Amino acid sequence: MNGWILAATVLLATGGAAVLWGVASGPLPRRVVAQNLTTSVACPALLLLAQGYDRPAYVDLALLMALLGPVGTLVFARLLAADLAGERPAAWGMTWAAATLGAVVVVAVCVAAGPGRAMVKLLVTGVLLVGGNLVASRALSSGFEEVRGD
Repeated sequence: MNGWILAATVLLATGGAAVLWGVASGPLPRRVVAQNLTTSVACPALLLLAQGYDRPAYVDLALLMALLGPVGTLVFARLLAADLAGERPAAWGMTWAAATLGAVVVVAVCVAAGPGRAMVKLLVTGVLLVGGNLVASRALSSGFEEVRGD
């Protein structure tokens, strides 16, 4: 086991525990935020595993997840707008922590991969991961009227 795989294991264990706790307990807003956190934990873990196992296909899966994860959160925010109207989820600390973690992992894997097409794919994945997480979190915390259905 190398350092990349160990880091992915720690990330999946701690992030997975936080997601499981958020989904299994608490009100609906906490569950929706935990659903958004799933993408923020799984994508960096896949990038670390791709580097640890030297499997570029894992980067493709992380790219797809970074693209579709926030879209799923926006769909939940739209469908559950009436249920979320009373108390809007506000987890900006967790959002910025997840965005920072994603950025740190992307930069570390980019440095290890070196310049080339792989680095471009990693940077696109990082932009989608961080940007999508921030947009989805803003939508959940009542930032967009179109999402709320007002």
